Amino acid sequence: DGVSLLLAGAHLKVCPQGFTCCTAEMEEKLSQQSRSDLKAPVSQLSSTLQSTFKQRHSHFDQFFRELLDKAGLSLHNMFVRTYGLMYVENAELFKHFFQELRRYYVAGGVSLEQMLAEFWAELLERMFRLLNVQHSFSDAYMECVSKHTEQLRPFGDEPRKLKLQITRAFVAARTFVQGLALIPEVVGKVSTVSRPPSPVRAAMKMMYCPYCSGQVTLKPCRNYCLNVMKGCLANQADLDTEWNNFLDAMLSLADRLEGPFNFESVMDPIDVKISEAIMNMQENSVQVSQKVFQGCGQPRPAQVSKRSVREGGFAARFRPYSPDARPTTAAGTSLDRLVTDIKKKLKHAKKFWSTLPESVCTGERIGTGDECWNGTAKSRYESVVMGNGLANQVTNPDVEVDITKPDAVIRRQILTLRIMTNKLKSAHSGNDVSFFDMSE
Repeated sequence: DGVSLLLAGAHLKVCPQGFTCCTAEMEEKLSQQSRSDLKAPVSQLSSTLQSTFKQRHSHFDQFFRELLDKAGLSLHNMFVRTYGLMYVENAELFKHFFQELRRYYVAGGVSLEQMLAEFWAELLERMFRLLNVQHSFSDAYMECVSKHTEQLRPFGDEPRKLKLQITRAFVAARTFVQGLALIPEVVGKVSTVSRPPSPVRAAMKMMYCPYCSGQVTLKPCRNYCLNVMKGCLANQADLDTEWNNFLDAMLSLADRLEGPFNFESVMDPIDVKISEAIMNMQENSVQVSQKVFQGCGQPRPAQVSKRSVREGGFAARFRPYSPDARPTTAAGTSLDRLVTDIKKKLKHAKKFWSTLPESVCTGERIGTGDECWNGTAKSRYESVVMGNGLANQVTNPDVEVDITKPDAVIRRQILTLRIMTNKLKSAHSGNDVSFFDMSE
């Protein structure tokens, strides 16, 4: 509430101490108001960024999970048609294979290399028994067979190729989704950092001191606003270098997702690839068995007659796979379209923290030309605009900033981003990465 009387301003702590229409109590109320007004534009910009990446994280995560489910169902349906009862009796092996892939994607803690090796070893054992029903094999004998897997290469080159493709695609997908999840977390923690008294006083002086001199419609000069906000957001600006490095690493991994590490192009034809491996062993079963008998010894004949494996039991007519026909069922879109969209969003988010002052000091919030508040009067603002970050605020004329005390929350987020960037780079190289708890 304004007062019509002009008072001597000696009682004012923040605003110029000339004649004023503000009491000490009013100045205190305006100071409290300026604290929330200082947060508002930053919160608004941060909330938009958070919302964007929460949504994109959900899209990607849902897409990868649905692709996994779809691949498992596709293999099941194809193998029931192709291999019939022989598959049905061994279906739990393939079910476990997809469960382990999902477990790795969701929580990590699975060695993809070991899991794949165990899958092929178990498949070899089951197929070897089926292809040699006239013989009886002890557990020790089958252990010997497993030891010769590398040498025998019963499934041709498919296991080696699949190991490379699956490892690259899963590591890239999982790490990328972790990176997307980190963005809203970091933004949330950094945007809510508490403001010390000095920036609040500076904001109060900029926004409300014109009220006390009766110039209610007077808005701050742009450069004055920039210096105040650069001082207030100095710690946030220091996040920018590591933030940009992190976004660059995300963009590089996004390129991999579109190209050689494409999760979709690995998972969609996985049923065909595993079937080709099975067919390869079927075609080479005589040579494989002979090599095993040479290396592990002649097995005993089966004492109990077993159901004979009918001729061509593993023969298959599997569906042709066209890489051009990319599925759009999972999450209603294809990976290429998701990646194209996210790359735009990641590029747009670069320099978010260092450009916050410019984003705040714009539009209706500032005065035009010389008809603006410069902190003491309605006049041109003469001071030089400061650089970004804590170190550049030593000579800030409008905000007292203690450059010797960087904000602890923001320093932790800088470290968190640095760690994640290294994980993204590892994934970009196709290397498996382990994850820490992001909430710590």
